[in-house]
Amino acid sequence: MDKKKLENLLKKEEGPKLDFKQSLDINTDTGKKELVKDVCAIANSQGGRGHIIIGVEDKTKKIIGINTEEIVEEQIQQVVSSRCDPPIPISVEKVKYNGKDLAVIAIYYGEQKPYQVRDNGAFYIRRGSTTDIMRKDELVSSFENNMNLNSELCSIIKSSPEVLDMELIKKYFKYNNIELNDENKYILMEGASIINRDKDTNEYCVTLGGLLVFSKVNNIFLPQNIIRIVNRINKSLGEVFIIKGQLLEMLDEVEEKLYSILPEGYPIYALLEGVKNAVLYRDYTIFTREIEIIINYNSVVLCSPGALIRGKNIQSLNYVKRNMWIYEKLITLDEKKRFNHGGTGFTRIKGAFKKYGKVVFINSSYGNTFKIIYPGIKNVKNNIQS
Repeated sequence: MDKKKLENLLKKEEGPKLDFKQSLDINTDTGKKELVKDVCAIANSQGGRGHIIIGVEDKTKKIIGINTEEIVEEQIQQVVSSRCDPPIPISVEKVKYNGKDLAVIAIYYGEQKPYQVRDNGAFYIRRGSTTDIMRKDELVSSFENNMNLNSELCSIIKSSPEVLDMELIKKYFKYNNIELNDENKYILMEGASIINRDKDTNEYCVTLGGLLVFSKVNNIFLPQNIIRIVNRINKSLGEVFIIKGQLLEMLDEVEEKLYSILPEGYPIYALLEGVKNAVLYRDYTIFTREIEIIINYNSVVLCSPGALIRGKNIQSLNYVKRNMWIYEKLITLDEKKRFNHGGTGFTRIKGAFKKYGKVVFINSSYGNTFKIIYPGIKNVKNNIQS
């Protein structure tokens, strides 16, 4: 932030889009809650970009300054992203003003309003310089004005179209009978919600879904996009494997790795069915956890962040699908046609292990996790030998 823009903000009074804080405490749960509440309130308030300036007395606007070592952008990003639903795009910048250090948290305009605090389920808004809970009429109005509550379309701040695999994007449009070229690529990518234009800077950034499907280096911006394989049956091959990148490439790599670890006769295709569903339907707004496959002799456990929402038929394994934007892109691009099977994947998984033991599905709203426990290789070997 340049000095002139900072000076203009410092001249203003606190309001719906501006808050001054003498200090920031993110080492305690109380401090984290207070920060998230304020960020959420500013994001939900009308207007463009908002700011929280740290190192300034809120009443007198006296410049106090901060200890720059106590302001860690990655830590602030993690607190906000893990406690807001959907994640609120922010950036943190340290600036020097009149010989003292300040920190500026920029809260970007987003079309995913209203934002909610995960801890207590509350929606906050700014009334002048005060943070308050949104009223019923304000919530209704916000939902009506922003019906597209799709986390896949959230802008990922500091990303740029340069990290995208343009050949893969061309292939996607070609499958839809559209020719992508240098003249129309930004228009088409923005129209397809692969990128968004920042209303304040007029620059492009990539959406969460755009990074997951079309970027080989998305892990720079989305460190949660990992599949971790823990191998406890054949450690000579390696104990832990970390797989990251474009979603389709990750599925290919997982398939290759599982076939190298698991013995012949094990229904690997059913395990891959679970992995495919995890990649499709996990909650990518959970920044602190990844998909994990733990291979033991007695069981194979697949854990996916984000509990699934049950569909209307509570008598069956019927869930509301998440990430439909990603699903459309993957079903278009996947040459292996992994996503074209009819029926439910859970039914196919159960059928594959019918002879070997019970498959357990655990949908935990408390832990916000979906887990599949498959019979281990011991069960399969014993059944084959008998």
